[in-house]
Amino acid sequence: MVASGAAVAYYQDRQAPAAGDASVDAGDMLEGGTAQPRAERTPRVSESPDPSTSPSPSTSASASASASPSSTVIDIPATGPGTFTTAQADGSVVGTGSRMRRYKVLVEDGIDVSASAAAAEISDVLADRRGWTRDGVNSFQLVSSGSYDFVVKIATPGTTDNICGAAGLLTRGEVNCSVGTDVVVNLKRWVLGSPQFDGPIGEYRALIVNHEVGHRIGHGHETCPGPGRPAPAMMQQIKGLKGCVANAWPYGRDGTYLGGPAVP
Repeated sequence: MVASGAAVAYYQDRQAPAAGDASVDAGDMLEGGTAQPRAERTPRVSESPDPSTSPSPSTSASASASASPSSTVIDIPATGPGTFTTAQADGSVVGTGSRMRRYKVLVEDGIDVSASAAAAEISDVLADRRGWTRDGVNSFQLVSSGSYDFVVKIATPGTTDNICGAAGLLTRGEVNCSVGTDVVVNLKRWVLGSPQFDGPIGEYRALIVNHEVGHRIGHGHETCPGPGRPAPAMMQQIKGLKGCVANAWPYGRDGTYLGGPAVP
């Protein structure tokens, strides 16, 4: 999506030209941001623009503002009941790697996002040949019960604050967080993306999934490999692209790993 005054190129296996004034860097929306922990902790505060410098989205997203793949209007209530529906799964696996990661997708009750639709979108990201299955090592299985490696939860801003706050994180109704095996995705970010990310909302969601799953399979943070090149999916892009082009995927379509130098 493109926000007024914050247009930045994003990578599509080519160096897409910037639209308008590219003075504002695209954000990874993952980890980094401006939310601050309340205490020393291992969970990570995730992506989103700095609420002090970015326009605050309204509590209800319009079809044009949300730019969702289905172009439907999705309301963003301030908070919800704190209970979740688990997406059902048929046991299918994406990828051929021998290291299979089992995961669940949960969506807070009472919001206009179905668990099955969210799970399908997340599964598509994980199955994409530009994603982590391209490494030939990892595969992923959506499950609805039993053991799992991680959980993706889509929650209202208020519930996100409650879950993340219990782990000592201050998310201010704006950002996502990672707590233990849970990736908590703020509904506001799922629907509106980021005013700093110039690209389809699906690309922003892919960045959320790829960055957090990357951590879970052992990848640390990376930085820009050089001016004009795609920013690594494991880069904290919200802190600045350092000359790179915003990008949501760990691999290119030709199988090239779009990485960069490791961050100490």
